Amino acid sequence: MKRHLFGPDHEDFRDVVRAFLEKEVVPEFSGWQAAGAPPRDIYRRLAEVGISNLQVPEEYGGGGQSSFLFNVIVTEECISAGTNLGSLRVHMDVVLPYFLGLATPSQRERWLPGIAAGDTVLSIAMTEPGTGSDLAAIATTARRDGDEIVINGQKTFITGGRNADLVLVVARTGPGDPGDRRSGLSLVAVETNQPGFSVGSPIGKIGLKSQDTVELFFDDVRVPAANLVGEEGRAFEHLTRNLPQERLTIAVVAVASAREALRLALDYTAERTVFGTSLASFQNTKFVLAECATQVTAGEALLDRALKAHERDDLSPADAAQVKLFTTEMQARVVDACLQLHGGYGFSDEYPIAQLYADARVTRIYGGTSEVMKSIIAKSLR
Repeated sequence: MKRHLFGPDHEDFRDVVRAFLEKEVVPEFSGWQAAGAPPRDIYRRLAEVGISNLQVPEEYGGGGQSSFLFNVIVTEECISAGTNLGSLRVHMDVVLPYFLGLATPSQRERWLPGIAAGDTVLSIAMTEPGTGSDLAAIATTARRDGDEIVINGQKTFITGGRNADLVLVVARTGPGDPGDRRSGLSLVAVETNQPGFSVGSPIGKIGLKSQDTVELFFDDVRVPAANLVGEEGRAFEHLTRNLPQERLTIAVVAVASAREALRLALDYTAERTVFGTSLASFQNTKFVLAECATQVTAGEALLDRALKAHERDDLSPADAAQVKLFTTEMQARVVDACLQLHGGYGFSDEYPIAQLYADARVTRIYGGTSEVMKSIIAKSLR
């Protein structure tokens, strides 16, 4: 079905993104996968052509765009080019909104120009070894000491943590309300050049090989009290407000990946000869491809509806949970079926379908597991 989501400005921007990826990323990407992270200067190169700083206001050197649809195009084109840049999505789609929505004027003056120039790379540190999806169990502490905040704790599975210059840390600043485990948490921005901050070894993963995923350690890390982002003790509310966009971002990845898997399967089955005829001519192949195409179309329709709601600032947490649940589960089915059509070659990492398969598994886990999404949806039905 024809999409009616993007206008001429969006398509012009898509051309810019596609050209940048073809020239600056695709030739280097295998090296990034081997290194386990993109090079630090890619953020500056992205900023120079106006890709990574779109949402930063013009007075700080950014593009001044409020629409999330430009971010969607970046993600779609990365997937189409076979370059899943998860740390870039975290920087643009997940962390930047906190600074745009919660930072004080002085904080914006301190941080936004560097972000706009690509000199300041962002990451967010929520997950801990013992918490997973249970953010209310966060044990990292941020204690006031005069005009400073002292941070102690450990975070894990932090995307972009190796390259980050500024990490938004979710930490416990107070005991909170005994009847509300989620209270007492705050957001604190930590410059990664501070004494006591350290980055652990890269975490080995079955997919997303180019995405720097690490542990972060805070040993009496001192930052100015002015680094508190948003209201003290209200981190959970701030996170809840921004999580729908994070989950929507994952849904964009899921649909784009499923769409790309279908394209690869169509090309492969048309070229592959089995028993003297093309694989695409078999009825089973036709039925599998037809089912995959229908699932992708359904996921795309749900996603586009959610994106339109998000543009109106009308996407609820339950809506975002539904779109993430459906699209990531759909992605798993479609990518698996398309790999099966490749036969043994689908299991070879020389074929891009193998990378899509490995990368797909985590979308049902991060940003809230499928089980957590079902719980959120179920609560909204009452």
